[in-house]
Amino acid sequence: MESNRTARRTLLRTAGAVAAASALTGCGTLMGSGESRGSSGGGGKKQLVVSNSGGTYNDALTKAIYEPFAKETGITVTTVNYQSAQVIAQVRQGRPQVDLMDNSLLIFQKMARLDCLEPIDHDRLKSVKGAGIAEHNLPEHSVGKNVWASLMAYRTDSLQRAPKSWADFWNTDAFPGPRSLQSAEVDLPELEFALLADGVPLDKLYPLDMDRAFASMSRIRGDVKKFWNTGALPAVLLGRKEVVMTSLWGGRADELIKQGIPIAYQWHGARRMTSGWGIPKGADNTDAAYKLIDFSLRPEVQAAFSKLFPHGPVVPGAVKMLSDNVLATLPTSPENLKIGFDADVAWWDKNQEAVTKRWQEWADA
Repeated sequence: MESNRTARRTLLRTAGAVAAASALTGCGTLMGSGESRGSSGGGGKKQLVVSNSGGTYNDALTKAIYEPFAKETGITVTTVNYQSAQVIAQVRQGRPQVDLMDNSLLIFQKMARLDCLEPIDHDRLKSVKGAGIAEHNLPEHSVGKNVWASLMAYRTDSLQRAPKSWADFWNTDAFPGPRSLQSAEVDLPELEFALLADGVPLDKLYPLDMDRAFASMSRIRGDVKKFWNTGALPAVLLGRKEVVMTSLWGGRADELIKQGIPIAYQWHGARRMTSGWGIPKGADNTDAAYKLIDFSLRPEVQAAFSKLFPHGPVVPGAVKMLSDNVLATLPTSPENLKIGFDADVAWWDKNQEAVTKRWQEWADA
């Protein structure tokens, strides 16, 4: 997951690796020869090593965050592409090779459970104080910085009217045509969408009723042409007109829309996930890490990143700096925020393995 194009994918392949690592007793430190690492040192260092998922996501981070940060502070940012399982192994050896990680809050939830992250002192972050960042984006061991979403996209030329909800997606009589949904191979199974289609309110989704969700999935299964297993596939299926509607990650159909292909997004019931910062346990350049975290949460920096990449800011003040056209593409715009929901990472951390096992059994049945 983490080697893929966006921070969204950070969640994907890594989830399994981190789940496997949970069999370990925890990260701890396994240092010999009297070696020790301070968790608050490195204040004088002028280089910060950051792990992220690379690609165009890293390009946007570099332009909006890393380069302006280096210009202001003199601290250069070097990026690497480590999966979280690699960082876990490094921490267990007492030698983390990165100072700061950019990953999903779900991955950080897992790493915190394994005692692989430093607690975050939110009082050290001036940009957090009074900024109005949602509480769920400020957990004990990480800091949310940008939000992405899974949502619906559809062909406007294949349907007589626009679908308004996941109930419409499931309504094959009123909205005929083949569909596509996400496979558990690539990300969290879309049980929330199945429950919304079955009438569960947005604010009553968690804890997820798995029996009800899989029963709902079974009702749509015959009309699902493909359970997509790569992030690019749903847009390809829409572009080829092989499906009339699909779930997909926000922004994935943007290029097709720019080309004039009749595709639109539907934000009702979008599932939001947050990417953020985490400091590996034992990292020795945390002073610089805190400086970068703080810098990235300034409203103007948040807005600059969202102009380059379709992830929404976590800082409400940044929203006021964005045009209506940009806001329409972001899950944290005032309008889209009201009609979507935030994934419960604590629930998924506890239940992902069981859900994935049940999905595989259901898919093979």
